[in-house]
Amino acid sequence: MTQDIQAHGEALVAAARAGDTKTARRHTDFFVLGKHVDEGIPYWEQAVAAGDAFSHYTLARYRKIRGDRRAADALYRAVAERHAGCAYGLGVLLREDGDPEAVEWFRRGWEQGRHLDCKIELGKLIAAEGRPDEAAKFLMSDVDLGDIAVFRWAQLFESFREEFDRVAAGLDAAEAAGDGDAALEALRPLFDLEGHFLQYPGLTTEAAGYYRRASALSVAARVDHAVFLTETGGEASWPEALGLLLQAHEEGYEGAAYALGVLHEQRGDLEDAEHWYGLAAGRGQQRAQWNFGLLCKRQRRYEEAERWFREIGEDDEDVVEQLARIAAIREGGGIAPGKDLRRLPGLRERAEAGDAQAAYAYGRIVGDWGGADDVHLVRWIEPAALAGDPHAAYDLAEIYGTMRRPALRDQWYRTAAEAGHHDACNQMGWLSEHHRDYQEAERWYVRAAGDGSPLNAMLAGKLKAQRGAYAEAEPFLHMVWEQGGDSTYRTEAAGYYGLVLHRLGRLAEAVEPLRTAASRWDDDVSARYSRDDLDVLARTVDPKEELAKVEAALTA
Repeated sequence: MTQDIQAHGEALVAAARAGDTKTARRHTDFFVLGKHVDEGIPYWEQAVAAGDAFSHYTLARYRKIRGDRRAADALYRAVAERHAGCAYGLGVLLREDGDPEAVEWFRRGWEQGRHLDCKIELGKLIAAEGRPDEAAKFLMSDVDLGDIAVFRWAQLFESFREEFDRVAAGLDAAEAAGDGDAALEALRPLFDLEGHFLQYPGLTTEAAGYYRRASALSVAARVDHAVFLTETGGEASWPEALGLLLQAHEEGYEGAAYALGVLHEQRGDLEDAEHWYGLAAGRGQQRAQWNFGLLCKRQRRYEEAERWFREIGEDDEDVVEQLARIAAIREGGGIAPGKDLRRLPGLRERAEAGDAQAAYAYGRIVGDWGGADDVHLVRWIEPAALAGDPHAAYDLAEIYGTMRRPALRDQWYRTAAEAGHHDACNQMGWLSEHHRDYQEAERWYVRAAGDGSPLNAMLAGKLKAQRGAYAEAEPFLHMVWEQGGDSTYRTEAAGYYGLVLHRLGRLAEAVEPLRTAASRWDDDVSARYSRDDLDVLARTVDPKEELAKVEAALTA
């Protein structure tokens, strides 16, 4: 194999120097499809120096996957004007960083190279600016046979316009009749669009106009408007949202107090949340009684919690469960510091004085036990992450993941992983494997396995076995076989352990793990992988086939 790698590498470089792009790409495919990325990198570097555009594209992809976004930017940018794939790659990189220059590269990739993904990304960016009808028209213009991928996006953007038109028509009728209930009902189609507002923020401008129109007729619509603002407008929208809710409360709308409780709890402002829950609960609102009970329970104010739960009704199954949990907590004694909401005032005072670790502790408690939303936790956790705390970096990555900010998520996973956080190493392994960079994934899984986890050991051992490094894989897979219990990943490890033992000539030892894997493989392993992923299927061991070979060898 070493001779094959050298032969293909030298041929790749020679083709690049000769300007033979087709041959250079064929030899690049040998490294990519053969999972020899480490070995391909020095040859791609030489081909890049010779000006080969596809080598720029390939090397840039792996630089990005392996965390060097600056190098990826430079590689893409060097040939993006003449290579549509690099224009697309550069556009994606810039878009992930929130750089408006992305539009220009997507446009060049489409206009100069008819790169369909560039066209789709352009359409998405137009829609994100709040022009979904224009985005749909653009996508459906200049369509060729085979451009089927644009249709679902065009249909999506057309549906945005249809929903907005329905809202507008409903509000026109409600305003003509002066009907507040009809105005509230007219907003309902906007609820179906909530999942799209984050990706297409320009839509919120038009939606906000409809909420304002409904709010002029309906006090209940003001509450919906306030919730919309907090979900789409960030911290800058909070004063307006708060004003709408307070106005609705002053006008006697009973749902406003509960909404104020929820939103303050999501922000981590528990004293204010308690005040508003108390008002709503005292008026018999069961949702508020439930939330207030949970808040008291987390603060170890058990008698108050029990009282509010009982207000809901002691025959309610959920109430019975909560009362039983409180009884169990009382019997169990103390509460862990990381769950104790009574620490919050002191932690917040220290945090606001600049104590990064106190801020981190505060953020963890209000996030895990105080009901605060992830978007409101960044400011508490980020200082400790920036100061080098790997646990804070990992938690920040998790938060950005739920906020659908993949570039920031991966940045902080990498920061935590490089500092030795085992769960972050696992995430980096998964990310590399997702991009088919199996050698990099293997390195991350090996680091993750440093925590003694059988799951991480299985992942490391599996990739080593797939690479043919059987002696290296054996101790990882042996550990899982011995310690994995009845887990599904032990079944997967058993298949690879049997494969490894077979390849190492330990035939008799291979029989038991292979029999175990073969008997449970379909339920425990095959069901977890897509039958359409040919790359994964090609790399996956077949324990039944392997067992047959071992038994035949033993019989012979």
